[in-house]
Formats: sequence, structure tokens, C-alpha cells
Amino acid sequence: MRTGFLVDATCDLPDRFFSSGDVMVMPIAVRLGDHITTDQRNDEVTLGFLDSGIAAGASEAETSALSVEQIRALFLERLVMEYDYVFCLTVTRGRSPIFEHATQASFSILNEYRPMREAAGKTSPFSLRVLDTGSLFAGQGIPVAAGVAMNATGDNPPVMRARIEHIAKNTHSYAIAPDLYYLRSRARAKGDRSVGLVSAMLGSALDIKPILYCNQGNTRPVAKVRGFEAAVEKLFTDTANEVQRGISVPMLTLSFGGPLEQLHAFPGYDNLVLACQNNGVELLESLMSLTGIINLGAGAVSLGFASERKPLLS
Repeated sequence: MRTGFLVDATCDLPDRFFSSGDVMVMPIAVRLGDHITTDQRNDEVTLGFLDSGIAAGASEAETSALSVEQIRALFLERLVMEYDYVFCLTVTRGRSPIFEHATQASFSILNEYRPMREAAGKTSPFSLRVLDTGSLFAGQGIPVAAGVAMNATGDNPPVMRARIEHIAKNTHSYAIAPDLYYLRSRARAKGDRSVGLVSAMLGSALDIKPILYCNQGNTRPVAKVRGFEAAVEKLFTDTANEVQRGISVPMLTLSFGGPLEQLHAFPGYDNLVLACQNNGVELLESLMSLTGIINLGAGAVSLGFASERKPLLS
């Protein structure tokens, strides 16, 4: 039995996960004025977007998830033929329609896949499970990476499903945006009034940067720190302490809205790396998705880990 994973483009993981053949990506269309591109986790495209003048107006960009029919076609044309069991792990449903679209598409293929598999000589049934990770960006990568690791050791899908759901429930994801005005503009463009004008003005005037936290689909600020680098240092320091206390999955995801060399220069980064090395935790670094950068701004930081304890930052 071959098991695969399907994620949307906002899932932040290193390229090796997507080039392995185990993890496929649902692309997200990005329109900014007359410029149209597709976010399908291509680092060259993302870095090219950052280097271009187009990125300056990214807060006004429109992003479009695949429709139900497009996801249905993806299921039937590729997944049904390449895998016997697929986990579709989506960004939290409260921030995107991807989960709902994928769920509807999964129902619609139940009576359609059999003739296609039989024609290809596949007699075994095909199974698909759509799961809401309840997380964002780097956090979304934790249950996916854990699932890939379980698959590599030969765990059967029902066991994997229960474990992935448990990990997703206990995944804690964080994000820090460098510019509150950008974050507010982006939120308003999407019809989200969660970042008010007064908060944006005060935050920018005082250089206050909130650390945003997401767990089980609930998103809120958990700390406000003066200065972007100081906020990142606090996140890295508190996470290093979490690693030393012990986390549920020996993996930590970290993504950055720019070249990773800049990420490595932040205060607290070296201590976070050392904590991971000393505690057998794999640090999974990646360039943030194009969609993530559009939503949080260039230079944003996102981090995720799984723990059954209440995290220090919560």
C-alpha cells in the first residue's frame, strides 16, 4: 500500500518533502494588479517575487484556493492513480476555504475512482482522509512531517490517522510580522478587522511587535515586544526552553519570509539550534510560502512545534 500526503501551498516545510514524491501541493493562485502567479512552493518564484518591485504592493494581492472541482480533478487525475491512501492536511478552516473545498471534493469522487483504478490494473480500494490541521504556516508542517516519518517506518494508515490528529491538536504555531501597518492593510483587504487602526498606529509608533499564536484554529497575540528582532529573540528563547522541557514530536518547523541567511542572523537563533541539537530535535527550516509572505509581509517569521503541555507562550 502506498500512502501519500496532500497539502496546500501555505504549508511550510523544506523542499525535500515536496520533491520526495510523498507530499503533493495544492497550488494557490495569486493576483496583484495585472500580475498573476501561482504559489506551489517554488523557492525561485518566491524569491523572485521578493526581489521584484511587485512585492511592495503585496498587501492588496488576491489569493484564490482551488475550487471543489479543481481539487476533485486533482484527486481523480493524480492521487487515485498514484496512491492507495491519501491524507489531505489543510490550513486551519477558519482562515481559508481549502478544508471545505477538499472535503466536498473527497465526497464527490467516492463513486468515480473505481473504474479508473481498475483500468490501470489496481484492484485495491482507494481511501482519502481530509484533516484540518487547525494551524498556519510553519505549524501546519508539524503533523505533515510527523506523518511522513510514520509512513517511512511502515505504520498503517489507521494508526497514522489517529496519531496525526493527536499531533495536530497539540501543535502550537507562532508568527511575527515585521510591519503592523502592512498586517492591517492585508487584513482589511481580506475583510478581516482583527488588526485595528489604533493598534497599528500605536504598535508602529512604539515599535511594538505582537507574537501571534495559533492552536486548534484559534489565533491571538500572546506577547507584545518592542522591536522586531527582540520579538524574534523572545520567540526563539522561549521555544529553546520548550525543547529543553521536552516536546511531543522531535521536530521543530521554522520559516522565514526571505533568504534563510537573514533568519540565521537573528539573536537567539544559535541558542535555538543548540537546544535542538542537544535534545535530538530535527530543525526543519524553509522559505515561507509566497502566500504566507503576502499575508504576513516580507521578513516575517513563523515557527511550530507539538507539545501536550501548555506552552510558555500561550
